[in-house]
Amino acid sequence: MEVKLSAEEIRYISLFEKITGAFIKDCIASKYENKIVFVVKKGDMGLAIGKKGTNIQKVRQVIGKKVEVFEYSDDPAEFVKNLFHPYRIKNVLLTENEGKKIVHVDIDDRDKAMANGRNQMMKVKMLAKRHHKISDIITR
Repeated sequence: MEVKLSAEEIRYISLFEKITGAFIKDCIASKYENKIVFVVKKGDMGLAIGKKGTNIQKVRQVIGKKVEVFEYSDDPAEFVKNLFHPYRIKNVLLTENEGKKIVHVDIDDRDKAMANGRNQMMKVKMLAKRHHKISDIITR
């Protein structure tokens, strides 16, 4: 699936890669929150964060916005689990019904309210659809 990026998002990717050395697969500049979301290549999360979070801090300072980083995975269930980080996830199950991929996520009761927040779910669903053509995510 081809991801379409705005000129602004391309600039953020270039800046992030230059500062951290991590390879970016996707970027979303949220219009609703003062936040930039990055999806890094599998294995590049350590580079993205840096020792004691120094790289993320530099990116935040330069961009002047909050920054969220998630690690990509070719496995749709693992990718969705990564998108819910740092919430405690008990289980992720991918089902297919009439050609539609649906992911069921069991979230620890202590994290349900935060994990099911409107902005959180919009972000998770958008990224899951962009990268793995997932039609819906159901939390329980």
